[in-house]
Amino acid sequence: CHSPQSRQAGSLSHDNVAIPDRDGSGLEESQLLPQLKRLHLENYRSIQNADIEFGRLNVLIGANGSGKSNLISFFKMLNEMICGKLQQHIAACGRAQSILHFGPKRSPQMSAELDILAPDGFRKYTLRLQYAAGDTLFFAEESAGLESHPLAGSENMGAGHQESILTQSDDPWLIEMRDILRGYSTYHFHDTTPTSRVRQFGYELDNKTLLFDGGNLAAILLVIQREHPIHYRIIVETVRLVAPYFDDFVLTRTHRMQVFLDWRHVNSDMTFGAYQLSDGTLRAICLITLLLQPPEKLPRVIIVDEPELGLHPYALSLIASLFRAASEHVQVIISTQSSTFLDQFDPDDVIVAEHHDGKSTFHRPGAEKLDAWLEEYSLGEIWEKNVIGGGPH
Repeated sequence: CHSPQSRQAGSLSHDNVAIPDRDGSGLEESQLLPQLKRLHLENYRSIQNADIEFGRLNVLIGANGSGKSNLISFFKMLNEMICGKLQQHIAACGRAQSILHFGPKRSPQMSAELDILAPDGFRKYTLRLQYAAGDTLFFAEESAGLESHPLAGSENMGAGHQESILTQSDDPWLIEMRDILRGYSTYHFHDTTPTSRVRQFGYELDNKTLLFDGGNLAAILLVIQREHPIHYRIIVETVRLVAPYFDDFVLTRTHRMQVFLDWRHVNSDMTFGAYQLSDGTLRAICLITLLLQPPEKLPRVIIVDEPELGLHPYALSLIASLFRAASEHVQVIISTQSSTFLDQFDPDDVIVAEHHDGKSTFHRPGAEKLDAWLEEYSLGEIWEKNVIGGGPH
């Protein structure tokens, strides 16, 4: 396993598995991808007013209820909104009262401002959602701008609409902004119960992008196996590091274009089903497939809530190395409750979430403040000692 100090751009190896550059171009070209640099968020769930700076790799830590999951849920809402499903998302999340900070009486509106660094300069996207009858939200403001191009100015998309104007605009400038924001992909691989979608069959043609819950994992693996055999081999070999008994996938297709996530054991010629994989192994397969898929399938921003759930410490080390490698090419935002997982990253990667007086705050501890501590303790141990905050109060 590579420690954070030994990481480098380019290929990454973990034991006997080599993970090559995904786009063949290295870090220099990947920096041209639009990158979220700053998010200002007001009156969203436990977040009353927060200004958060982001890098290429961001690891959220904090106690239960500190606001980590709320911050990640904002990106989920943003993705739903850009797909024209804001009202559906509001209804599914318990209506507007559960989204606004302490409800609509305290916070009748919420707002967000995103600063995004793109090859042609800083882009800004702003939204303000107002409470409305029926316990829902509508746009009181929506705008997009390009700071480095004075002639582009700021495109004000008006107010009063229930779904984002970006979803329906044919303006090339707004289409470009929509494509950037659609790349903010949030993943939750927590549901591995017998009835979860990841354990069921998938539709063969549902293979454009991995779903947030891994529900189309079998279809994604099948298209990678067919069209990207090198990436498929790397995925299989990496899964073997987590589960040494695993031989290969058997991606069984039916005449109805259904794909089953079957697999073989190294000591048997029998075919086993997805329901015979442990919860931790299945979650690891989802993460490995997400992070090692071909470059054209990678989202611009990978956002994962508590990827360590159910994983062995060795698997945590491997998955962390994959996140670090992915951050050389796309932006990564992850949250964790595991000090062992945190040990795999650098202090500069960390964002600490804390909860005071009913409000979530976020700050970066900074490596320079921890130099003396890091001479004797690991980053996870420093967190457990509450040196950098993020502990229970």
